[in-house]
Amino acid sequence: MNPEEASTSQEQGVAIGLEHQTDYDMAINGEKEALSPAARLFHAPNFNCYIIAIIGCKTHIDPAVIKAGLRQTLMKHPRFSSKVVVDDQGKRKRIYWKRTIVNLDDHVIVPNLDPNMDSPDQFVEDYNAHLTTMSMDISKPLWEIHILNVKTVDAEAVGVFKIHHSMGDGVSLMSLLLACTRKTNNPSTLPSVPVQKRVGSRTSGSNGFWWIFKVIWTATIIIFNTLIDMIMFIATMLFLKDIKNPIKGASGVEQKPKRFVHRMISMDDIKLLKNAMNTTVNDVILGVTQAGLSRYLHRKYGENGNGDDLTHGKSSLPKNVRLRAAILVNIRPTAGIQELAELMGEANDKKAKWGWGNWIGYILLPFNVSLQDDPLDYIRTAKANIDRKKLSFEAILTNICGRFILYLLGIKTTAYLVHRVLSNTSLAFSNVVGPLEEISFYGHPIEYLAPSVYGHPQALTIHFQSYCEKMIIVLAVDPEVIPDAHILLDDLQDSLGIIRNAIVHSKLDTMA
Repeated sequence: MNPEEASTSQEQGVAIGLEHQTDYDMAINGEKEALSPAARLFHAPNFNCYIIAIIGCKTHIDPAVIKAGLRQTLMKHPRFSSKVVVDDQGKRKRIYWKRTIVNLDDHVIVPNLDPNMDSPDQFVEDYNAHLTTMSMDISKPLWEIHILNVKTVDAEAVGVFKIHHSMGDGVSLMSLLLACTRKTNNPSTLPSVPVQKRVGSRTSGSNGFWWIFKVIWTATIIIFNTLIDMIMFIATMLFLKDIKNPIKGASGVEQKPKRFVHRMISMDDIKLLKNAMNTTVNDVILGVTQAGLSRYLHRKYGENGNGDDLTHGKSSLPKNVRLRAAILVNIRPTAGIQELAELMGEANDKKAKWGWGNWIGYILLPFNVSLQDDPLDYIRTAKANIDRKKLSFEAILTNICGRFILYLLGIKTTAYLVHRVLSNTSLAFSNVVGPLEEISFYGHPIEYLAPSVYGHPQALTIHFQSYCEKMIIVLAVDPEVIPDAHILLDDLQDSLGIIRNAIVHSKLDTMA
């Protein structure tokens, strides 16, 4: 970004600040808003969760320009200009968001770094790990951005957002981030993202009787699947645990420091598998994850096994492994985040409030951990499990049940029960779609987006984030449980290559 652009951005920031005098007045008057049930849950002592969003930029980051941009966008959003206050008066303790004056110098941290340091990638990884040991001051809004102007393998500079999970879930925060960015090739336009279709009714040319039969049959399957899923969810809450395995954290893992590593892979490879197998992107990345975890766990279980011979070698994996992922699901009515991004740009508008916050439910997805003779079976199994989950109201009902338990038994009991569910599973998994085109963050072109989360009782979180023609795999790990996170990334990347080669060879065999 040249000096003239930086000056223009700063002038616009000042103009916006003067234009929104009402926001200043609201902060002075201390406007209050009660925390949602999910937000209260994320403030429970054993469920204090944060979102980390690592942004790799193609250029040096100018802190002055970032601050000017934040004044124009982020500071207009009530949640980012509110602090948490606790009211102990009365019979019940109440927690509120209260508007306050924001001093950006408290939230934009720019450490003085040596640009010629040795091992800058390791420094950034260590810096982010250190952030997980630092609590945030609730006397200020619960967010901050760290600007690290050091050149890494993947970027010229790195920005790290740290945001308390009570402020919103991944979808709302990604939407707000998109509202703070513009297309690099068209700076006046918001980025566009793929639309994720929901499972729903479709028009059909069939006769009325057949259509009614299909509706009744589908409804019966949904009811049956939902019943089974809720029984399994309650059983997991009470007693049903995954077997002890090398990626499962022990008690207290949520309080341990976490490390974040990422790897960029080709979106074209994922689309190739998606189209060849007539599946979705989500099916493919879950299949690749199962394959990668199978390779990693085979190596961990095998005391003297050959970790390279994973196709024809004898498996060291236990039989009938119960290994499940807890997956957060967006339960908003909207199909994607494009509409939300547009609403977040109008964050003071009341119509945007329905899209903000933690609109999430949980599903428990079994992972097929085994060595398959046919690598494509990983994706077939993933697709079968996901298709079944699509015909279930598990995510919606877990959200409703959580709110109901919170109303009846209070935040401590609710946090305890949700904590038990997550601690009885092996890992967390998430997938969020990102922009289709290259975007700029206040004029700084972005090379990659690597979001993740920590503070929940699992030693491994796997997050997939799409961006342009790339898919970024992000791991958050407890280094005491998974000290070789980069090897796990290798296994995930290698598994994608093996499955892709299997598709290519099958096509060649068909043509022969």
